[in-house]
Amino acid sequence: MSNIGISRSFWAMFKETSLTFSFGLGGLFAGIMIASQLGIFSLSPWVITLYPIVISAKGVGSGLLSGRLSTGLHLGTIHTRFIGNTKSFYKLIESLLVLTLVTSVTICAISLIFGTLFWGITLVDFPAILVVVVATMSLGLLLSFVTIKVSFISFERGLDPDVVVYPIMSTVADVFITLCYIAVLNLFFTGALGQWAIGLACLGPVLLVFYILSKNLHEAEFEKTLKESMVTMLIVSLLVNVTGTLLLGISNFVSERVEIWTIYTALIGM
Repeated sequence: MSNIGISRSFWAMFKETSLTFSFGLGGLFAGIMIASQLGIFSLSPWVITLYPIVISAKGVGSGLLSGRLSTGLHLGTIHTRFIGNTKSFYKLIESLLVLTLVTSVTICAISLIFGTLFWGITLVDFPAILVVVVATMSLGLLLSFVTIKVSFISFERGLDPDVVVYPIMSTVADVFITLCYIAVLNLFFTGALGQWAIGLACLGPVLLVFYILSKNLHEAEFEKTLKESMVTMLIVSLLVNVTGTLLLGISNFVSERVEIWTIYTALIGM
């Protein structure tokens, strides 16, 4: 009986993981979008190098959210609803908002160092990099609500959010953040009007983060989540800048190879 139980448990887990990891093929859609916009990616060295950086940073943020939600749902410290949920749930959302902005600024600061050394950019490019990254990452926050809803549904249906949510949402996040990045770039390179529009749009998230920080200055749970996550984000910010630099190095050789750009996002999301 025990062997039968183990066998059933294995096949149940196998079905869950097979279904969720099949979503990884969705990364091809992000690659197709990149391949169709190669012109805009050639306008400045930082444009191509920032792409794997924002993709990876958003992926880590989604992973942290999925992990915290899954743990909270299993422990009962988070309920499967948006309205009237627990304090832990709302502190998690607030932490995610702050973490997104802090990560964006950290990425830009490290990118400036790498850019000066390897990309051929100067301090003049920093404002452009900052507004593009903050705008892209802020738009990516909209996907957090989908991640939360998928976590709730999977938990209510008896599925393990640890197994189901992150593989699915990681691919969806790759596609969505690629779309956001391309949209922001197209608006930014339309001229001064587009750049001012993006800059003003960034003020909303910045003001919201300052409000959250003032409200949670001495909140133990909030501070704990931020401290634990910031170490991860700092390491990721360093590593993905290396990735972006390597991508810039090979971009000259594969600039016209549409098929390579098509599979690129699917490969880094595996």
